[in-house]
Amino acid sequence: MIFRRLVPALLAVTLSATPLLAHEPGTGANGGVRVDAGHYHAELVADGTPAVALYLSDGSDKPVAAAGFKANAILVVEGKAQRFPLSPAGGNRLAGTAAVAIPKGVKGAVQITAPDGSSAQAKY
Repeated sequence: MIFRRLVPALLAVTLSATPLLAHEPGTGANGGVRVDAGHYHAELVADGTPAVALYLSDGSDKPVAAAGFKANAILVVEGKAQRFPLSPAGGNRLAGTAAVAIPKGVKGAVQITAPDGSSAQAKY
């Protein structure tokens, strides 16, 4: 009798402690850092120039058309926040240009707004 009550509680604790759908940051198809951002994966590509690209894909890593999306990047370079917009640039890519060179592996976040108005945040 006690066992029947204990099993569901133990199962709930085990499942809540295990991230079922989250992925660890990794290298994306374009050589950038890919992280989860809500229902999407967002791959940030920075190569030491002011140009930055963000590639969107779904949970199955299939490209998501960037048309209608917008994003704002806040990336930290030499201790200073660099804020700039990213806009659709063809295919699944959003692109933007910072005021300074953005190094590979930069830390920061990108706020993404989907065409339906929903938003997600990608943290790097």
